[in-house]
Amino acid sequence: MSGARDSGDPHDVLAMVFARPKEALRAAKAILAGGRGPYDSSIARQAIGILHREFGDVEAAIGELRQAVRLARRSGSPDREADVLATLGIALVHRGRTRSGLSALDSAAVRATGTTRARVLFRRAGARWILGRHREALDDLRIAAPALRRAGDTVWAARALSLRGHVQLALGSVRAADADFRTAQRMFATTRQEHDSVVAVQNRGVAAFVAGDLPLALARLDEADQGFQRLGTPMPDLVADRCAVLLAAGLAREALEQADAGLRLIARLRGQATRRAELLLLAARAALLAADPATARERAAEARALFAGQRRAWWAEHARLILVQAGLSGGVTPRLLGDARRLADRLRELGSPDAWQAHLLAGRAALELGRGEEADRHLAAAAAARHVGTATARAGGWLAEALRAEAAGQPRRLLRACRAGLALIEEHRLTFGSSELRALVTAQGAELADLALRHLRRAGRGRELLGWTERWRATALDVPPTPPADDPELLGRLAALRRVDQLLAGARSGGAASAARLERERAALEARIRAETLSLRGPGGREEHGFDCGRMLRALGPGGRLAELVIIDGVLHVLLCADGRVRTYAVGPAGQAVAETEYARSRLRRLAYERRPDPAELAALGRHLEEALLGPVAARLGDDGPCVVVPPAVLHAAPWGLLPSLRRTAFSVAPSAAAWLRARASAPPPDGGVVLVGGPDVPNAEAEVRAIEKLYGDRSRTVLTGEAATAQAVLEAMDGCRLAHLAAHGTFRADSPMFSSLHLGDGPLTGYDLERLRRAPYRLVLSSCDSAQMAPVGADEVLGLATALLHLGTAGIVASVVPVNDEQAVPIMAGLHEGLSAGLGLAEALRRARGDDVSFIAIGA
Repeated sequence: MSGARDSGDPHDVLAMVFARPKEALRAAKAILAGGRGPYDSSIARQAIGILHREFGDVEAAIGELRQAVRLARRSGSPDREADVLATLGIALVHRGRTRSGLSALDSAAVRATGTTRARVLFRRAGARWILGRHREALDDLRIAAPALRRAGDTVWAARALSLRGHVQLALGSVRAADADFRTAQRMFATTRQEHDSVVAVQNRGVAAFVAGDLPLALARLDEADQGFQRLGTPMPDLVADRCAVLLAAGLAREALEQADAGLRLIARLRGQATRRAELLLLAARAALLAADPATARERAAEARALFAGQRRAWWAEHARLILVQAGLSGGVTPRLLGDARRLADRLRELGSPDAWQAHLLAGRAALELGRGEEADRHLAAAAAARHVGTATARAGGWLAEALRAEAAGQPRRLLRACRAGLALIEEHRLTFGSSELRALVTAQGAELADLALRHLRRAGRGRELLGWTERWRATALDVPPTPPADDPELLGRLAALRRVDQLLAGARSGGAASAARLERERAALEARIRAETLSLRGPGGREEHGFDCGRMLRALGPGGRLAELVIIDGVLHVLLCADGRVRTYAVGPAGQAVAETEYARSRLRRLAYERRPDPAELAALGRHLEEALLGPVAARLGDDGPCVVVPPAVLHAAPWGLLPSLRRTAFSVAPSAAAWLRARASAPPPDGGVVLVGGPDVPNAEAEVRAIEKLYGDRSRTVLTGEAATAQAVLEAMDGCRLAHLAAHGTFRADSPMFSSLHLGDGPLTGYDLERLRRAPYRLVLSSCDSAQMAPVGADEVLGLATALLHLGTAGIVASVVPVNDEQAVPIMAGLHEGLSAGLGLAEALRRARGDDVSFIAIGA
């Protein structure tokens, strides 16, 4: 049959597939319904096949494309047949039928001529990229890309550049990749290819991620997600890209949840087996970083089996990397060392930029097995990564160098490597405007900090040990806060969250069927708010990090003490700073301290609802907790001067007021010694007033506020209670005030600490709301339950309502670490404000007012 076609150009349908997929599907079905000839019908079947392949059922795609091949063959056009064969080849590769797919692509390349051949070579390059055959993919693209540009085929030339960018990324050439993606984006902008234009945004997000710019990566991927939603085209590979960025940001559990959601989507759509395998690999990596080696092994094993069946050696070896890394949880064996050694060699042969991870793994295993020479050889290979690649890879290289130095007994070299690695992560951290990301990313430097701490403890160098402890503790508070932008969309979502929360509370109390729908609506709002804040950009640059121990000791003054608790190799130590010296004391197992803290908190939660708690039980609880937390240091704290306690993140929620040695002194708790110094240096605003807030449904809030109001007489003050105490009114009143007191119910969210909240007249006031203050209140009193709770995240960071305000510059906070007896809180709060109005500091005023209470602590200075 001749190559002649019916009137009209059916090729427009193929052009519409990615530009306007729904319109393309209607047009293709219309061609088939119209009984057009085999040439046109083959195009229609091809278009439907592509739509199934990209956005739905791959098996259905293969069925449509096989019909398209038969129709093209009947049309007598070799180029038509070659074009459809190439599309079928890609679908077969995605389904995991690698040999058949490559055979179809090779046949298409032989049949095609001119521009069609260039398009076929582009597709074969795509298949080779999927299979990890990156050099072969570049060979095809070297022919295809120039030929398509010479032919003026803008859309396909831009696609070829996009693909070349992905191949460059796989080979570690980030700048070349981003240049290709930028050019492709400009080219797509001159066409009507809406889908391809959104993919270009996604690709640039991937390039930003590989370059280490996570805020920009998140922003671009969010933009792409909105574009795909607008077009109605689900994209599982966007899920994979977002998972990779979340992993790099330290959000491993969230990345695992998203990867699993993407796997469910692919299963529902009967989607591409290649994408399923890639998502399984990401899920395995996420599970490993979330300290879930069993899930990591399960996902990685399934991914490796799929990759092997798809003949994707490059990918299969990366799945094996996860399997070997997860195997470490069961202990090091000679077999594991052999696996790591062979894996390192294989990844190097494949040109993988992750080969350093296998060398690091092999080096660790060899060290544990006492094979020093082999360990040094592998660690040296891993250490080479410290000069090239992403920030994560370079930090990993410095970790390998630090391990080499430790094994060689070279302390100066060890500390130099730890310092260099942490500096890289600090520089990376400063790109984030989100306080959550700044805290989470510190986990990447935890082992470097631990190596330095271990050496300094053994060397008995107290001051240096304190300096290194401070270097990697509560570092998110060190970064200047990102000024809040006047973002009407974010403000609107925060307001909508308050409305939904109020409706949800009413629906729950009334047993309304709408509660489930409102739960979903609240979760969606929280996800959007969090996504917007995660993509905020930080100040950038490099931070000059150095803790001035001498300044801290001078600030303590005569009789002052600062006890900084630090965990080293599972043992809790206290660095006691007093009288111009830093002394180190071993306390005991850190696990026991955590267990005693949790037990004490659980007992206090019950006792909070008893009118008269048993003093003997409280005393016994306090003694046991003090022994676990302070050990020999408790007897050295004395009672002749102020005391500052600086706990590690996992012990921040301890009820410090329960400890006998602290009950008799004015003490405060700080996230770090540096944070205490900054808070101490803060000056009260000359024009700030007093703000008193009583939230809804708090039995004694009105009485509490009125009792405190009387103490301040004619001083400038603002009183907001009931429905008048809205989030906006409270924020406006608190901005730059001298003292704010909020008597409102609180909720601590361990799953998402920045959504911890205080319940006001129009709904919850969250940590995200507080971060929008331009000037923090100088002092703040929160009389609600658990208002001092902070979640431990990252290496040694804390997140919660209190940290949001300390970061903005609040000097001191009084809040509770356990539930509060509402009735007993009123006289305590009145006594506290009586002391403050008389000129006492927060810690001293609280000491005089608390009586038998152990709920409240002073935070900061």
